[in-house]
Amino acid sequence: MIEAEDIREWRGHPVLDQRGRRIGPLEALYVDTRTDAPAFATVTVGLPTRRRLVFVPLEGATVGPGYLKVHYPRGQVRGAPSIDTDGVLAAEQEPAVFAHYELAYETGAAGERRLARP
Repeated sequence: MIEAEDIREWRGHPVLDQRGRRIGPLEALYVDTRTDAPAFATVTVGLPTRRRLVFVPLEGATVGPGYLKVHYPRGQVRGAPSIDTDGVLAAEQEPAVFAHYELAYETGAAGERRLARP
């Protein structure tokens, strides 16, 4: 698993789907605010003039020499909720990210966000 503090080393490396097909380069990690553990990654996808960042869970991901392999098919990842390459994930968008992968979503006890960039 990628550690949050190692993101500078992994940024730009290929993210592969469960079958080894390239999805796009790794852009950033998001940690779960309850555990501070890396929970999601953003991957750059799209045409050069219309790039966007899609979210993919890191649960079940494996690290290989120079790549990150996620547990989801490329089509599902590319169809995931996205933000602009210079955008920020709004708190109200978080439930849609989890729902896309059929993952349970819960805010903190005081309603705080679930995902944050380290």
